[in-house]
Amino acid sequence: MAERLGQKNFMRSDKLTNTGPQPQTRNELQAWVRERLSLDTAMETALIAAIDTVFTRHERLWQESKQEAIQALSAGFADKMAHVQTELSAKDATVSSISRYFEALVADLTDKSHRDPKTKLMNFGRFTEQLESFLALEQRGRWCAVGLVDITGFKWYNDALGHAVGDRIIERVAALLREQVRSDDLLAQERVGPRSKDLHARFGGDEFCFLIPDIAECHQAHAVGERFREAVERYDWTLEDQRLSVQPVRVDVGVVCLWLGRVADRRFVARRLAADLIQRADKLMYEAKSERANHIYLLRAKLVNGLVVDCQAGDPETVEPDEA
Repeated sequence: MAERLGQKNFMRSDKLTNTGPQPQTRNELQAWVRERLSLDTAMETALIAAIDTVFTRHERLWQESKQEAIQALSAGFADKMAHVQTELSAKDATVSSISRYFEALVADLTDKSHRDPKTKLMNFGRFTEQLESFLALEQRGRWCAVGLVDITGFKWYNDALGHAVGDRIIERVAALLREQVRSDDLLAQERVGPRSKDLHARFGGDEFCFLIPDIAECHQAHAVGERFREAVERYDWTLEDQRLSVQPVRVDVGVVCLWLGRVADRRFVARRLAADLIQRADKLMYEAKSERANHIYLLRAKLVNGLVVDCQAGDPETVEPDEA
């Protein structure tokens, strides 16, 4: 778990919006791309080559237009000048089209860097960024919940049935997670509506994690985890492979509910708080895995002096209505 938390090499969106000096040369542009997009070597090389091709062609078009303008002025032919003007307008339109193309390309590359290629879910690096941002800024609601989900005995499916079946299991569980945690195609974007969006992500291998923000009571988080577990159990796994009738897929779930309290208490410890919540959910998930029966393991916690501590029975600020 610690190794997963240490892998923070994913691009942050504030790199693209940083109001620093803009690149003026090809070398500066290449350094700008490498610093802010964090692409793999092949993708970075392809992007730089494409940009260089556009710049070279643009420069050649500009030089040609300049030469034609000089010739037209020297010759004094008004019709030649009109012709040159028409060509320049067409070339300007071409450059604008190329600019829009690269804007779309950068947006697409950014989106791909935030998603797991197999399940199309938000990857763990982006998930932790969103979780940290939520903890540092969110002022509504009483509770939030961070959960981890693990496919029970996944190694057996890979070893006994093959990696192709294992991949189909992961993809199907991801689809069920999207359905049951009430997430949609906005899951990898910032919240754009008045209501919070549940976020979920591919945590690694056969594990997934999710955030349920702005919930009134902890039992709601338990209900979400239980619906997900039941959805996996109800699914007809023989649709993926007939051999799964012998051992249908099950999952284990661990959920930590955090009493949000004051945003001022969370703002400067959001990163450590996010890591602690994920670690606690991971521990709960493995405790659930150790049981023979399927369980949703849930823990209530709060922040005290910048540290996450378990809620005690009777804590006045965290008591559920049915406990009062």
